Amino acid sequence: MTKLKFVMVTASLLLGFFQKNTAIAQDWANLKKYQNENLALELHNSQNNRVVFMGNSITEGWLQANPKFFEGKPYVNRGIGGQTTPQMLLRFRQDVIDLNPKIVVILAGTNDIAENTGPITLEQIRDNMLSMVELAKANHIIPIVCSVLPAYDYPWRPGKAPNIKIPKLNEMLRQMSTEHKVPYLDYFSAMVDDRNGLPEAYTTDEVHLTKEGYAVMEKLVEKAIGKVLQE
Repeated sequence: MTKLKFVMVTASLLLGFFQKNTAIAQDWANLKKYQNENLALELHNSQNNRVVFMGNSITEGWLQANPKFFEGKPYVNRGIGGQTTPQMLLRFRQDVIDLNPKIVVILAGTNDIAENTGPITLEQIRDNMLSMVELAKANHIIPIVCSVLPAYDYPWRPGKAPNIKIPKLNEMLRQMSTEHKVPYLDYFSAMVDDRNGLPEAYTTDEVHLTKEGYAVMEKLVEKAIGKVLQE
């Protein structure tokens, strides 16, 4: 490679990097992602017992792994890959409250432990979840607080000890749910292996799920939703 060509390739890569990061900085919570879909739902707000699934890539990836789970049901997927609880809290009003759901299923926290948006304590993660719970309840939406799924380690951020931190966070989320009298959905106990990680059959990379992994979640969340609707 000539020196000129090397400089041009390097400049192109740097430009792409800065453009991507500038876009993230300008829309840190990715508020634009679902704006058109949200508007369509608001204009045609005819579904009863709507359920919004708020989360990260595990929630977003559900649509690709098993789209039939959402078909013909009043289920709305509002997952965004890589997101942390402060990002979800920022978009909670437009991506949950404004859609007038009966229920919101909140699955979050693993990317916080991976420090995707910087250092954060387990208490701060819990408090962000609590803020989403309080927002939901204030707007007559029933929040279902989900446990964080097992993860032995993060392939993109190794060494963060999620196998130790996730059980601690889940206990905090369970206690918070009890104190505030909202449903707690324990995915962790149904999916964990003897390493405090995910079994091979359930995961592609120790974090993200196979169709078999989602099948376990589907049974549990439908049971939790059904119980709420019967009350």
